[in-house]
Amino acid sequence: MARCKTIFIGTPAFGIPTLEALFTDPYFEIVAVVSQPDRPVGRTQQLTPTPIKTVALRHRAQVFQPEKIKDILPVLTELQPDLIVVVAYAQIIPESVLNLPQFGCINIHASLLPKYRGAAVLQAPILHGDEQSGITIMKMDRTLDTGPIISQHPVSIIANETTISLGRKLSLLGGEIITNVLKRYVGGEIKPVAQDNSLSSYAPMLTKEDGRINWKQSAIEIERHLRAMLPWPGSWTIWNDKQLKIISVNPKPHRIDQYRLAEVFTLSNGKLAIQCGIDALEINKVQLEGRTETDADEFLRGYPTVIHSVLT
Repeated sequence: MARCKTIFIGTPAFGIPTLEALFTDPYFEIVAVVSQPDRPVGRTQQLTPTPIKTVALRHRAQVFQPEKIKDILPVLTELQPDLIVVVAYAQIIPESVLNLPQFGCINIHASLLPKYRGAAVLQAPILHGDEQSGITIMKMDRTLDTGPIISQHPVSIIANETTISLGRKLSLLGGEIITNVLKRYVGGEIKPVAQDNSLSSYAPMLTKEDGRINWKQSAIEIERHLRAMLPWPGSWTIWNDKQLKIISVNPKPHRIDQYRLAEVFTLSNGKLAIQCGIDALEINKVQLEGRTETDADEFLRGYPTVIHSVLT
């Protein structure tokens, strides 16, 4: 059996199950792995390899880490790959690389395209209250997330889903399905189907400001915001000129509308709550700027003046 010469391109841990699956299946010959350069991490700014590089080295694969992938085009060309698999590389792949392999560059995208093209595709379905998300395997073209679809695999979004849990779920799903889908695609059993651009939507890269809570929204919408903004940028507001992160809430809104918008008060059970545009949210955990994460009860004991203040 002729092996499929494959280059894997990716950076974060999301792509690890897919890379491991390709290493494990003898049909695929991983001739190179391309990842972002090592970056300083944490308070010590220690130079740290990407998760994908760490896995690749464990499998004794050849690893390249260019600042721009076009810089290693001659090297990739010399490898003569049949296939390139891209998962969360965080760089635009130039057309010169897209056209290099016989079977093209195949991307694992963490949404059901054409819905949610772009960067924040894990956050978007949670933020908008969607009932499902999923994995799209597509053949990449010159524009972002617009290539023809090879295969799609939906998953349900559960009531307490966060970006962290959904990302883990979709990451594992990618690893489970990738080898079978790619074999069928390379073998001609699957023909890519063009996306319907009229159904597309875009989820741009998040900024720190996207984490700011809009208290005019309903309690249900704000609760979704908290789950979607984990782990970054988090959901935050301003109290006493300091950032106050709302870490977790009771997902069941309290039907209270008697307080001012964004006013902090206590419920009949003594729990901390905040008035939203519609209904109120019971607060479980918070983190005041410069302090550690704490239970809302403990925060209230330490800062009793928070009651009847208005958050901004």
